[in-house]
Amino acid sequence: MTTRTVLVTGGNRGIGRAIAEQFIADGHRVAVTSRSGDGGPDGALTVQADVTDAATIDRAFSEVEAALGPIEVLVANAGITKDALLLRMTEDDFGQVIDTNLTGVFRVIKRASKGMLKARFGRVVLISSVVGLYGSPGQVNYAAAKSGLVGIARSLTRELGGRGITANVVAPGFIETDMTAALPEKTQAEYLGAIPAGRFGRVDEVAKVTAWLSGDDAGYISGAVIPVDGGLGMGH
Repeated sequence: MTTRTVLVTGGNRGIGRAIAEQFIADGHRVAVTSRSGDGGPDGALTVQADVTDAATIDRAFSEVEAALGPIEVLVANAGITKDALLLRMTEDDFGQVIDTNLTGVFRVIKRASKGMLKARFGRVVLISSVVGLYGSPGQVNYAAAKSGLVGIARSLTRELGGRGITANVVAPGFIETDMTAALPEKTQAEYLGAIPAGRFGRVDEVAKVTAWLSGDDAGYISGAVIPVDGGLGMGH
């Protein structure tokens, strides 16, 4: 295993935190971003950044680079939800989710790519969702953003693949986190009934796949969408 400098956006809670903890356990140099600038896991450098604000992203990257070295692995995980049925969803609800979950990913990739191109090495992993290709009522904004990550990863692969940079998507299904726990019980029951595995996923299961995609053994995988959903999406 080659030790790398890793940055996980939104790594202070949920799936992002589990991913950061996995990289720490694997012996990497790890930094996480949070909007408040605190709350990261033990062993990680926590920096303040809002993915909707390019200036804070640049400042966070500079802080990580000064402390840990050039960022070699970027896990774009930060995201929000503002669920509502189409006719009740406001343009602001739609725009905020797109700006955070899609445009925010563009911002962090653009900043990270500078160092990766110079080093002729990089691993970009985008945390999407089964919803991106499977769809979900009340999540037009979220699904649009998460499906857009597939286009970003595949375009990056064609643009930067010859420079030693890979870009892949991990698409979790229903994972046990605070965010999913907030969903109505009826919605949770409907999802459980549709999951062939018959259970919800764990954050560590997403983390292990993400870490593997970022490692030496996955150097010839790029533009892929890896589902971690117990069969819920079934290839979607």
